[in-house]
Amino acid sequence: MLSVLSVEIRKLNRSLALLLALAAPCLIGIFAFFNVGRFDEPGPWAQWLRTSVGLWAFFMLPMSVTALTALVAQMEHAPRSWDHLRSLPVQRWRIFAAKLACVLGLVIIMSVLNLAITYGAVELAATLKPTIRPTGEPDFAATALLLGKVLTAALLMVAIQFWAAMRFASFVPAVALGIGGTFFAVAATSAKQGVFFPWQMAVNVMGEGWRHDTALALGGGLGTLALIAAVIHLSRREVL
Repeated sequence: MLSVLSVEIRKLNRSLALLLALAAPCLIGIFAFFNVGRFDEPGPWAQWLRTSVGLWAFFMLPMSVTALTALVAQMEHAPRSWDHLRSLPVQRWRIFAAKLACVLGLVIIMSVLNLAITYGAVELAATLKPTIRPTGEPDFAATALLLGKVLTAALLMVAIQFWAAMRFASFVPAVALGIGGTFFAVAATSAKQGVFFPWQMAVNVMGEGWRHDTALALGGGLGTLALIAAVIHLSRREVL
């Protein structure tokens, strides 16, 4: 399994995946820099860090997963290399599990970068404009815990996007699914039923009460099962 994973990581190094992993958190960092700079009074660190996590969960995470899964899938779909992969003396499920591990690993890295870049952006804004330096101390532990919950709740959405990207040779169905899912999640943010919508589960853990608990349980529990089911289903197909 480690050898298969090593090959997939080397493939990513030759793709645009690393650029994507850096670009998405940087966009949130740029927004944070200008958003903090427009105020004349300082705000608490907790506010800026939570806002960053909210933007990540609300929009940037689902769009990043859409692009990332499509990119990973097209590395095999575009050159039509599935026949070659299936001929290798490696269990098929290991190939898809390695690709899934790369996707999840990059999403985790992007989440960490989001926190780090946001902190740097706010610090830079405060350095240029000392009157808005945030009050209190940044609680990185609490923010990291919140990011972990966001990622857990997003597992079901990741599973669906991963399956669609691997299942269809064209990138259009997976990208259309991701854009449509994100659109309806944004448009129906306040809907009570939104807690059951995979693309909205990540942002629902930002709240409290039953929405938080339901999104975390469904996103994490069903998401884990869906990831396993996706790997099994894809590994049993003869044609991709």
